[in-house]
Amino acid sequence: MARAATKTLGRSLGVLTASTNREIDAAFARAVEQRVDALVIARSKLFIERRLQLTMLSMRHVLPAMLYNRKFAEVGGLMSYSPNTTDQFRQAGIYVGRLLKGEKVADLPVMQPTKFELVINAQTAQLLGVEVPTTLLALADEVIE
Repeated sequence: MARAATKTLGRSLGVLTASTNREIDAAFARAVEQRVDALVIARSKLFIERRLQLTMLSMRHVLPAMLYNRKFAEVGGLMSYSPNTTDQFRQAGIYVGRLLKGEKVADLPVMQPTKFELVINAQTAQLLGVEVPTTLLALADEVIE
């Protein structure tokens, strides 16, 4: 799906992997070597924990990056798009309530996130020289100045 979307935009999609700090540094070096225009960093506990490292590397290499967690944008990453945590906790509370009322776990449906949030760090965009379209800024749930 992602490959088809990038092809439609006249772009290509490359995949870089990392599972340690050293591999993250090496992946960024490969991205720069391959003249990557931007990064979409996948959902990973390691990447969320290393969001400061990812942000610093992104800034050092002037490489716009988007991560699957608002904490990334809050510490200086360009943007994030992820499920709304507050809404997820609300849904979990509803599940707990249903269980406490006697429903069986097996009878509860599997829930997918329904509310997502886009967070854009406008200051980082300016530092990276990225012009974020006003329409995208208007759609954002939060713009960090």
